[in-house]
Amino acid sequence: MIGRVVTSRQTGRKLVASNKKARHDYTILKTYEAGIKLVGTEVKSVREGRVSLVDAFAQELDGEIMLYGLHIAEYSYGTWTNHKPRRTRKLLLHRVEIDRIIEKVREGGVTLVPLSVYFSNGWAKVELALARGKRSWDKRQTLAERDANREIAREMSRHLKGITGRPAPGR
Repeated sequence: MIGRVVTSRQTGRKLVASNKKARHDYTILKTYEAGIKLVGTEVKSVREGRVSLVDAFAQELDGEIMLYGLHIAEYSYGTWTNHKPRRTRKLLLHRVEIDRIIEKVREGGVTLVPLSVYFSNGWAKVELALARGKRSWDKRQTLAERDANREIAREMSRHLKGITGRPAPGR
C-alpha cells in the first residue's frame, strides 16, 4: 500500500487587509462572506499581505458578482505568468445569495463595498457589505458619538481607579 502525504492546511482566520474608510463613509446594512476566484501568483501575493482595498467595489455582471478595483500587487518572484494588479475578479457566492444581493442593489440607494480580505481555513475570502452612503452630517454625528463614548470610558476609568478631578498640569 502506498502512503499518502498529508499536508496541513491553515486553520482559523487570518486578516490580510481591511477597508476602514468604508465603515466611515457607509452605513453597513448586511455583510456576506464570499470566496474570490484568484490565480496562483495572486494567492501568493495575498499571503504576503500585498493587497489594497482602496477604490474597490463590487457590481453585478451577467448574473454574477464581480469585484473591481481590488489591487493585488504582482508577485515579486513571479515570471511572465504574473497577474494584472487591478483585474476584475469573480466573487464566489451561493446563487440564492447572489439573487438577494442583486435584488437589493437594483432597488437603489445601496451599493456593494468590500470591507476586508482574509484567509479562512486556507481559502481567500472577502467580507462584502450591502451599504448605504452616509451624508456629511451623518459622518460628523458618528465622530461626535465616538468622541463622547471615549470621554465617558475615560471618566469611568478614572472613577474606578479612585482619581478625582482632572490630573494636575505637567503630569
